[in-house]
Amino acid sequence: MFQGASAINLDVKGRMLIPSKHRDALKTEQGLRATLTKNPDGCLMLFPQSEWEIFSEKIAKLPMEAHWWRRIFLGNANEVEVDGSGRILISPELRSSAGIEKEVILLGMGTHFEVWDANTYAVKEQIAISQGMPEALRQFNF
Repeated sequence: MFQGASAINLDVKGRMLIPSKHRDALKTEQGLRATLTKNPDGCLMLFPQSEWEIFSEKIAKLPMEAHWWRRIFLGNANEVEVDGSGRILISPELRSSAGIEKEVILLGMGTHFEVWDANTYAVKEQIAISQGMPEALRQFNF
């Protein structure tokens, strides 16, 4: 289960270092691999291959009225390989779609990660906090 946040700087080629504590989860028989795709919230999602297979199967089964969502998730998916230095390359297209330039937040979301532009994440987090807890959480005991 992925959890926690890591502040990471992309290098000049758009490569992001995967924290060593998470690399083992990306191991496959073919090496260290993962899949990156768009998230409609304005970030990217990074899946280990086993979780990507589960997610992509669910998306592929969506009804025809969700065809654009299949395009967003599956059509923009990029398989990435972790290099010898523990980095993945985020394509220019995906960086642009998420507004990612240099500083990113890698956020563990249980089965996958979200990759956010650090400034965008900070703004959206403050907006969420300022709006108060949603009804679904008001009865939740912490």
